[in-house]
Amino acid sequence: MPERPRRVVIGITGATGTAYAIRLLVILRELGVETHLVISKWALATLKYETSLSEPEIRGLANSTYTAKDMSAAIASGSFQHDGMVIVPCSMKTLAAVRSGFCDDLISRAADVSLKEGRRLVLVVRETPLSDVHLDNMLFLRRAGAVIFPPVPAFYTRPASLDDLVNQTAGRILDSMGIHINGFERWDGFRKL
Repeated sequence: MPERPRRVVIGITGATGTAYAIRLLVILRELGVETHLVISKWALATLKYETSLSEPEIRGLANSTYTAKDMSAAIASGSFQHDGMVIVPCSMKTLAAVRSGFCDDLISRAADVSLKEGRRLVLVVRETPLSDVHLDNMLFLRRAGAVIFPPVPAFYTRPASLDDLVNQTAGRILDSMGIHINGFERWDGFRKL
């Protein structure tokens, strides 16, 4: 029996940061990693402000796509084997839904399944400043096994463009998924300037 392909589930919510999700989809496609994409209703509204790509173009970067209300999708079940899930960006609403197990859409359900099955779950949280509620939800989910990954830019790389910042963050997100790539600068100690 052939081995299953390497698979990653990606959820895009309505917080700002669509560029990170798009870059991850592009990189994973280049690596031959099968991607399963869910875009929330509010992400569809937000992406119009953040990218020139249309919804069909973004969906076209993934191998399989689902609507946020499709609770019968394969990724809603623990029997669907995958190598991890990234919610990028992850809104505080979605964070709260995952924390409470209130799976009213496919993104929070797939995240809940990832946790219960002991699979990698990376939450690229986007909010500032953070309230006690946000921090408590993050701590709870960290203790439950999720990786909390605020997309904090690394300025030691002396980025020359927004793309440089997005690429470095996308590379670090993939590191936290156990998918290691080159193509972005990593910290290598102090250099002579």
